Amino acid sequence: MKFKEIKEHLSRYTVGIAGAGGLGSNCAVALARSGIGKLIIADFDIVEESNLNRQYFFVSQAGMKKTEALQANIAKINPGTHVETHDTMLNEKNIISVFKECHIIIEAFDSSEMKEIIAHTVMESLPDKVLVMGSGLAGFGNNNGIRERKIDDRLYICGDGESETGIDNPPLAPRVGIVANMQANIVVELLMKEKNEDHS
Repeated sequence: MKFKEIKEHLSRYTVGIAGAGGLGSNCAVALARSGIGKLIIADFDIVEESNLNRQYFFVSQAGMKKTEALQANIAKINPGTHVETHDTMLNEKNIISVFKECHIIIEAFDSSEMKEIIAHTVMESLPDKVLVMGSGLAGFGNNNGIRERKIDDRLYICGDGESETGIDNPPLAPRVGIVANMQANIVVELLMKEKNEDHS
């Protein structure tokens, strides 16, 4: 299948991204480059220079809202991808309202508590959505330990499942990028399997 056909097909779909940090920003860019029609991105944080070792932002964007900075970057990469932003801290209630129109939701949180909240909320309250999560991406090396796990038809987890982020084990661009692009690849794979219907 030619890229033009892939892009035309993916342009019919909306993907939600919960968090615009290392996983979220890199995954959003990969999906925009692939031709996703719409991204709904939620985050309440600002860009800091300390983020630049792994997040898809630039020094000149320090101090900007991550959602605004990422929207601007995607517009330069693929203006055909519509980006809807929500400058908010997600919780059990607004996760449902923010992502209700999405076909697939990407979990891109740092906090294990927030990972649990979105997993529970999507599985219980958004039964028609697929959730693609990240778990275990800190440090460097061990490429072969990073994998995709299909829990069921609605839940996928990418990462090594064990390397926790800490002062002595920070998240770095290579492994963060691998996991983010693995999440994006699952989204593309799942959406390309969908029947070529009008989902706009």
